[in-house]
Amino acid sequence: MSEVPLGRFVWYELLTDDPDRAQPFYEEVVGWDTSEWGDGPEPYTMWMNGETPVGGVMQLPEEAKAMGAPPHWLAYVATPDVDETGRRAVELGATILNGPMDIPSVGRISIIADPQGAVFAAFTPEAEAPGHEGPADVGEFSWHELITSDWEGAFDFYSALFGWEKTESMDMGEMGIYQMFGRNGLTLGGMFNKSPDMPQPPSWLYYARVPDVDTAAEKVTALGGTILNGPMEVPGGDKIVQCLDCHGVAFALHARA
Repeated sequence: MSEVPLGRFVWYELLTDDPDRAQPFYEEVVGWDTSEWGDGPEPYTMWMNGETPVGGVMQLPEEAKAMGAPPHWLAYVATPDVDETGRRAVELGATILNGPMDIPSVGRISIIADPQGAVFAAFTPEAEAPGHEGPADVGEFSWHELITSDWEGAFDFYSALFGWEKTESMDMGEMGIYQMFGRNGLTLGGMFNKSPDMPQPPSWLYYARVPDVDTAAEKVTALGGTILNGPMEVPGGDKIVQCLDCHGVAFALHARA
């Protein structure tokens, strides 16, 4: 087995009330196809960026609903030892929501809420980790944004767990500091404290890279989604838009300048 890339985002899973309706929405907006994996009665549906799987879509489990989880995107972060990562996360103030558990022929996972409550998955792959080093291609997730109640505490947590490092930061005035983070010299995303007018609990927002944000945003609304913010240009000339999909799940889109 090749070395596990500690701290790299490697998989993105949409847990939704209606996978059959979600699939054509994202196929049209982001440009993905889908492919079935597994031989059982309920095969797993993967998002395909050309020939490359980037994530999956599945029914939100009843046990997750019972714990109050709404439909959401969940990202998997690679670690060489899920069990040790979970133990360390708890020491740092996190909560294990599910696992660790084995997924046959895939790997071992644990669903974790960070100390502020944002949820992610830790993942030790059985074979080579999905994804690649370096910048995201079109059709991949290119930015990972943590909207939280204490970004400094959150950064310390993820830095201790995955080795993430501070990169650039931006003063947003009344909104406070937007702190970017990365690994191996590549900036992966940013984190900031949510303002009083942002009612959602601490959570991650993932940006899929598309060729053109304006065109993709038009498709979002045409297919029953909602634009929350944008499209707008960000420092450096890239464009983004923040959205809800046709089931009210938050996601975002990003196009490079």
